Amino acid sequence: MMANPIRPFFNSPLPLFLLPPQQHELLSSPSPPPLYTDQSHTQSTFYGLFSSAAAAVTYVPAKTVMQMLKDWDYLIVDHDLNMTMSQFKNKHGENMKREDLTINRRKRGDESDQIFDLIYVFFPDEPKVGVKTKESYITRMNQENVIRAILVAQQNLTPFARTSISEMGSEYHLEIFQEAELLVNIKEHVLVLPHRVHANEEYKTLLERYIVKETQLPLIQVIDPIARYYGLNRGQVVKIIRPSETAGRYVTYRYVI
Repeated sequence: MMANPIRPFFNSPLPLFLLPPQQHELLSSPSPPPLYTDQSHTQSTFYGLFSSAAAAVTYVPAKTVMQMLKDWDYLIVDHDLNMTMSQFKNKHGENMKREDLTINRRKRGDESDQIFDLIYVFFPDEPKVGVKTKESYITRMNQENVIRAILVAQQNLTPFARTSISEMGSEYHLEIFQEAELLVNIKEHVLVLPHRVHANEEYKTLLERYIVKETQLPLIQVIDPIARYYGLNRGQVVKIIRPSETAGRYVTYRYVI
């Protein structure tokens, strides 16, 4: 029985008709990839089929990252958000290097919180990121006084790299996303409710109003997909707005653990 090359590419349980139009464009190429009978072909093998069109493969994850940074309140211009695949390919070329996609953005508004003022987004060329690549990024961040970054990897990191990141403590914030996780912007899913991260002042007002401790609020894990999308940290509070047939909307809160 022939294997379906689309499923390992998207690595997603979503049917194709639920995927955004950008993914459909990837599948409408006049020269579709051949079918394989070998079930051992993995996502990395399928990515290799597009080696002559690397920009097309990376377009959707890069655009999702831009949308994510905007929701994190970093300065992202409309051109970055609305860039089409053709414009992306013209800018970076057919045989682009992933390292050329490195993003550096500053947070908008109040510059008093210098610790999170700048952020880097790295797109490593190597499929499986190891300690050496991770250390090169940390060195670059240290030289430019940046402590927060996102690493968009093609595959899982090596065990040594994952251990190294977990041992960094709070000195640096390096968040790891695989490309497959960014092929769909989960915030745009019809079942995902609007979320808004509370500032410290709003957080204190909330606790005083309801006379509760933060641990008495409903909880959300820091590894929850929507918590990762918004870059939430333990101890933060997020506001969730639910539709209500009687009140119009119902507001609830979650404490990040």
